[in-house]
Amino acid sequence: MTEKTLNSILVKPSGPDCNLSCSYCFYSGRAGLFPETRTHRMTGELLTEMIRQAMTQSGDQVGFAWQGGEPTLMGLPFFKKAVELISRFGRNQAVGNGLQTNGILIDREWSRFLRRYNFLVGLSLDGPEHIHDRYRRMKDGKGSWSIISDRAKLMQDEGVPVNILAVVTDYSAGFPEEMYGFYKDQGLNYMQFIPCVEPDPVDPNRVQRFSVSAEKFGAFLCRLFDLWLADFEGNLQTTSIRFFDSVFYTYVGLTPPECTLLNECGNYLVVEHNGDIYPCDFFVEPRWRLGNIKDSRLQDMLNSEKQKAFGAMKRTLPKECDGCRWLHHCRGGCIKGRAGGLAHRGVSHLCGAYRMFFGHADVILSKLAEGWKSGQSPISAPGMTGQ
Repeated sequence: MTEKTLNSILVKPSGPDCNLSCSYCFYSGRAGLFPETRTHRMTGELLTEMIRQAMTQSGDQVGFAWQGGEPTLMGLPFFKKAVELISRFGRNQAVGNGLQTNGILIDREWSRFLRRYNFLVGLSLDGPEHIHDRYRRMKDGKGSWSIISDRAKLMQDEGVPVNILAVVTDYSAGFPEEMYGFYKDQGLNYMQFIPCVEPDPVDPNRVQRFSVSAEKFGAFLCRLFDLWLADFEGNLQTTSIRFFDSVFYTYVGLTPPECTLLNECGNYLVVEHNGDIYPCDFFVEPRWRLGNIKDSRLQDMLNSEKQKAFGAMKRTLPKECDGCRWLHHCRGGCIKGRAGGLAHRGVSHLCGAYRMFFGHADVILSKLAEGWKSGQSPISAPGMTGQ
């Protein structure tokens, strides 16, 4: 079996710590894994070792995705140090940096740094105020929409490339037109919509109240697809929706950039604030700990037997997937949604949503794929995802 190349690392420098208190946050509970301190921060020593390993063990390109919790809690000097270390240990690789943030701490100095070093920012903004503030609130219970919207404008004014990450909940799924129109009006034309599906901590056979149902998410995707398609201008798409862009890869026979659509997981590593390594941020749990950068190599952990076992779970599909005409597009969905209360007989909680979407969009996507292969598709990529 060919050894995987290290080319993507998701870093959680502040662990599960955050300055918001979002109702649907799946990562806040991870604090129990690190009881040694109440505050979780990556040390300069660990940062240096992680970047040294990443730059010396990766191939021609490597990407760092800085996430949380809230990564800006580390402070701007931490990220200035990271950039310096990437330069120090680099071997002329192509390096990408992405910052996933709620934006609360972003100011003009932050914005100018992000622009100077070409950080791609993923801003967590769930839509208009009544949608965003439904579940994304400050520690004191106040809404966070006003300040985050202000930070979005600040970054745009400073020329920072900003993508939107919106969580689709039981509530927001009812407003695809309003959400899409809001982002367009704000000039936020790169969008990612993440379905919220979280198990009930009391009854594992149920999902939490804010989780979106397959029926609602399917209807949301179908309406969103129509809005996206209606905005094409001649041979150009005017907005990018990551899921649609990624699905399109599967229609033209290329490997999609979205991991949920891959045949196998385990193509990146998660680095926690203390140096512990995991195969996926949905599976930061003791049984999937791969090691620690203090005593193991990133490249070795990426190709470890435990990592291979994790990746292989994606290929183990329920019998309902046998013969499904959409399998080569969805690959059974994210394995998180195929376990416990998130699944029915191992079938993804969102299986019905994807069946609904592909039934609605397949004819059009197939025609677009034919056009792309002949050089005449109105879709401007593959190669179009993100800014």
